[in-house]
Amino acid sequence: MKIEYNNLYIHFVFTTLNRKPIIPEKNRERIEKYISGIVKNYQSKLYAIYLNPEHLHMLISKSPAVSEQKIASVISNSTQDFINENNLSYGVFQWQSSASAFSVSKEHVSRVCNYIERQPEHHKKATFEEEYQTFIEHYQKTISKGD
Repeated sequence: MKIEYNNLYIHFVFTTLNRKPIIPEKNRERIEKYISGIVKNYQSKLYAIYLNPEHLHMLISKSPAVSEQKIASVISNSTQDFINENNLSYGVFQWQSSASAFSVSKEHVSRVCNYIERQPEHHKKATFEEEYQTFIEHYQKTISKGD
C-alpha cells in the first residue's frame, strides 16, 4: 500500500570504530554534503547534520519505503568507502558495526536540529560518552513512563 503522508523523524548517531577521533574538521563539510546526497537519493530529507571527529549526528525525515536499518547501512557503507577513497580521515576509516536511531516527534524537530547544529559548543561541556549516556537514560526513562 502506498503511504501518501509520513511523519517519520529519526535522529541517528554513528560512531567511528573504537570512537577514534579520525575525521579532520577540514573534511567535515565535504562528508556531510556526501551524506546529504545519499539521504536525498532515498527520498528522505536531511534536517540537520554534524560530523564530529569521532561521531555523527543527523536528523532525517525518512521515506516509509526505507527502514532505519537500510538507510543507516547505506550511509555507513557508502561514506566509509567515500572517506577512504578520498583520504578524508587520519588513517583507514571505519564506522562501528552498529548505530543508534531515536524517533523524534514533529514538535521536537527544531530543538533536535538546534542540538545537532550546536555540537561544537555542546562538546566543550560534555564528552561523547557523557552525551550518549544521557541519550540512553532519557529514552529509557521515556519508554518506561509509557509502559
